Amino acid sequence: MKNIIRSVSFAAMAIFLAASFSGMSGAQTVQSPKASPPILVTSCGQSEAPSSLNMILKRVGVVYDVVPLATVNDLKVKGYKTLIVTMGASLKGMGAAGISIDDELKRTAELIDAARKAKITILGAHIEGMKRRAQGAEAGDTTDEQSIDTVAPKSDILFIKKEGNSDNRFTIISQAKKIPMVEFEKNMDMVAALEKIFK
Repeated sequence: MKNIIRSVSFAAMAIFLAASFSGMSGAQTVQSPKASPPILVTSCGQSEAPSSLNMILKRVGVVYDVVPLATVNDLKVKGYKTLIVTMGASLKGMGAAGISIDDELKRTAELIDAARKAKITILGAHIEGMKRRAQGAEAGDTTDEQSIDTVAPKSDILFIKKEGNSDNRFTIISQAKKIPMVEFEKNMDMVAALEKIFK
């Protein structure tokens, strides 16, 4: 009799634990954040990231424009619903454009402020990994981190290459500002990740 009671008790406990873990799993399921086209893509730092996104967004099949030096006036042109700002600076890119990091930070801050007032979703993208972080920069060059500081905390969504977040730089911002973050591992994963956001 005792063995029967013990078996029933173990069975009940097993059912309880299974239900508990099932409930926990459901609670941890995070739905992908959503944004809508048309999209304006620009850069904070004039790196090659907008060119990469150009190819990716073509494959996603959404309406978008890439304007590396976009201004507030560009934001008003086509009724954009999402602004993607790539983070990470290229001294070579800024030199070719004849601008400084201070120029870039000012332009980007104005653009983000205008987008927020117009209720346009701001997606901060860091897709070039550690080569576009301070760890990959020359000594004394903080332009990458300045770009991140200008864009990431003011974004509505963060879109981040996992390797570039190995020090949890973006995770900390995401948690502190309660900004949903989508991470991807490889460049080939970007299409599927962006499809979840935009479709």
